[in-house]
Amino acid sequence: MLAKLSTRFAARRCACAGAVTLALLGAGLPAAAADGGQQGLERFYAQKVTWAACDKEAPRDLQCGKVTVPLDYAHPDAGTLDLALARYRATGHSRGSVVLNFGGPGGAGVPGLAADGKEFMDLTNGLDVVTFDPRGVGRSSPVSCGLGAGGQSTAATDGNADLGSPQAALKVIKAWQQVASECIKHSGAVLPHIGTVDSARDLDVIRQALGDGKLNYLGFSYGTRLGAVYAAQFPDKVGRLALDGVDTLTEPLAEQGVAGAEGQQTALEDFLDWCVQDIACPFGQDRRAAGDQVPQLVRSLDQNPVPTPSGGRLSGQDLVGAIGQALYSKSMWPSLERAIASLVQDGDTRGIEAFSGGGVALPARTAPAGRGRHNGLVDAADVPLDNLPAAMMAINCADDPDRPAAAQITKDLGRLRAEYEQASPVFGRYRLNELMMCYGRPKGTDFIREKVRNVDTARMLLVGTRGDPATPYRWTEETAKRLGSSAVVLDNRGDGHTGYGSSTCVHRKVNDFLLYGTLPPTGSSCPADQEPSAGTG
Repeated sequence: MLAKLSTRFAARRCACAGAVTLALLGAGLPAAAADGGQQGLERFYAQKVTWAACDKEAPRDLQCGKVTVPLDYAHPDAGTLDLALARYRATGHSRGSVVLNFGGPGGAGVPGLAADGKEFMDLTNGLDVVTFDPRGVGRSSPVSCGLGAGGQSTAATDGNADLGSPQAALKVIKAWQQVASECIKHSGAVLPHIGTVDSARDLDVIRQALGDGKLNYLGFSYGTRLGAVYAAQFPDKVGRLALDGVDTLTEPLAEQGVAGAEGQQTALEDFLDWCVQDIACPFGQDRRAAGDQVPQLVRSLDQNPVPTPSGGRLSGQDLVGAIGQALYSKSMWPSLERAIASLVQDGDTRGIEAFSGGGVALPARTAPAGRGRHNGLVDAADVPLDNLPAAMMAINCADDPDRPAAAQITKDLGRLRAEYEQASPVFGRYRLNELMMCYGRPKGTDFIREKVRNVDTARMLLVGTRGDPATPYRWTEETAKRLGSSAVVLDNRGDGHTGYGSSTCVHRKVNDFLLYGTLPPTGSSCPADQEPSAGTG
């Protein structure tokens, strides 16, 4: 039986709609040419990766390296940054590389491969398995907003604000504008140049530095967006691209939020169907009553948050965020059941905090300018605690061109709140708050929405999972139609976010494509794998 991906990185594979931060990517940015796009990039395309042992905590057979890329592709002489890489070498003769992106956006590839490399070992039967920390992420000039590990602040309060009035919405917008200022202060020069369009260009420099004529690539969740943008920018350099948990390329953040709430509500309903079959279910064995108890628990905690061991307080919206993370994989359902039971029965928040990143009370950790670096990369111990959420916010806002006026948001608040709460009585409020996160940031690029379409590339494999709480199956169909005849869809009839780590069928078909170029016939599907056992995990 294929082992499921660890809970750490199942949770990171998200295309979370609410996300923030700078990115000065102009409207209508032209696609880069296949040779790197412009004069001045030759030195970047001439480099080769020097591989060496990783730090002592990494697996012994994992190798690490770096590539150098321009800070600003429009002005390649205006500064550089280094990107951290890691690889497992092919066993026997190598036919090239396959590059992985674990999603997020904001997920660091190097620690991801170190922790979950066993999931990709069969790909080493012919390919070097490579990953990287994208710009602004992990050891690659990490961004930060000076927040705690959960990416929250007392100013913005993440999902905790109750947007019951235009005044409340304006207060939240102002708070996120304040957070934007903090992000500028803590992130450094990379912040205006973070986003998927730049990361796709980085990916092509990595391809060349690896010595590959074409890019073989496996991207999860947000990584599918990165793969699609790469295909649009470098169509002649596309090798075998597999995209699992397909992101939307067209929907504005408001529509993504509704779709995300609907997907999470469906996953919650599936979890409750499973939970009530177990005598230990904290919501009892009456399915209808269990469905009512969840929003009641959330409201109760919002009114009376529970103290945490770290000195913070766990609110209902903190619980919602944790449940949302736990629903990414069925393998986490038993742990979620026990965590909620401990919270309800004993007031013990530790299990819930484990899903939510430990709450909001942890201090920020930032690497002072010019310190905490080794060979051009930030030391692993000096990566800011809030790097994942800070980078997620930065990249998503960089990729989104919509910035409705605050007056428009407050005018539409009643309608929006009704739409979100109809999508999910549990997740609706949380996702609506996320809609405010891009205020205080420049308008993002319209390249993805307008230019990533009808790509003329080698055929790509798109995997959509029917019960995916983060990337709805319809996004797979819509993105495949948008990309054109090069896209082949594999219908995974299981649950959870992405299929490669949870479905033996998906795993096998993706590997067959990446290793041998064998695509499943159009209209192929994979059955759901076995359900987790209640009360175990």
